[in-house]
Amino acid sequence: MVADNIPAMTIRVGVFGAGGRMGVAVCKAVAADPELELVAAVDPHHAGIDLRQVAKVDAPDLQVAASADEFLRANVDVAVDFTVVDAARQNLVYLAEHGIHAVVGTTGFTDEDYATFESVFVDSNCIVAPNFAIGAVLMMRFAEMAAPFFESAEIIELHHDKKVDAPSGTAMMTVQRMAAASADWAPDPTEKINLPGVRGGRGPGGIAVHSVRLRGVVSHQEVLLGTTGQSLSIRHDSYDVSSFMPGILLAVKGIADVPGVTLGLEPLLGL
Repeated sequence: MVADNIPAMTIRVGVFGAGGRMGVAVCKAVAADPELELVAAVDPHHAGIDLRQVAKVDAPDLQVAASADEFLRANVDVAVDFTVVDAARQNLVYLAEHGIHAVVGTTGFTDEDYATFESVFVDSNCIVAPNFAIGAVLMMRFAEMAAPFFESAEIIELHHDKKVDAPSGTAMMTVQRMAAASADWAPDPTEKINLPGVRGGRGPGGIAVHSVRLRGVVSHQEVLLGTTGQSLSIRHDSYDVSSFMPGILLAVKGIADVPGVTLGLEPLLGL
């Protein structure tokens, strides 16, 4: 039953990976938003521990659960997933089967995964975004807009040393959108490779992508475009996980209005 001091239209939210760095930040952001109610947290590594101890969030009597069954008991409307891809695949199918909306920041899904999600999300919706920082969404859009006016481009993405996949989902989406916007890219002029891999990986359109993994950074990406006599640099920097929270909250509040599976925040931003 919803408490008397909670607005009738409050969205009930559950969080997968509640004990992880992103999960902790999401729990705090949800708990602080008057339009949302944090009602469930799942993380097998912290199961049975009071959420106040795990996430330093004011959620009395809320313990971290071991499985998604807690979302059913708590009558969750929207679940947020920042886990790892193998777990997220199972989590999303479970949510779809039980009519719970999913907001997903986990990366590494395949085309087959997306086909599965499209087939199962019929009674609820799913938003998967490689990056929830609104500035990063704008960076991708700007790069897509600029692509037809330049002949060459490369992407450099930098992330913390705990990130397990490369290139990042943001870099992959950026290069896909740039290649779709323009098919006319100059070939790589390099004739001699002195160190294997030095020219990065080649994405759609032959656009080179370089991945950096460093301690002390969070999430950064620079798109470099060049043509005769000029270049353009489009860069976005996230210095703290708090940069992702406005986008996540936007997705939680808006997911009911975007049927099926949506990739990226663009529809919610009108882009």
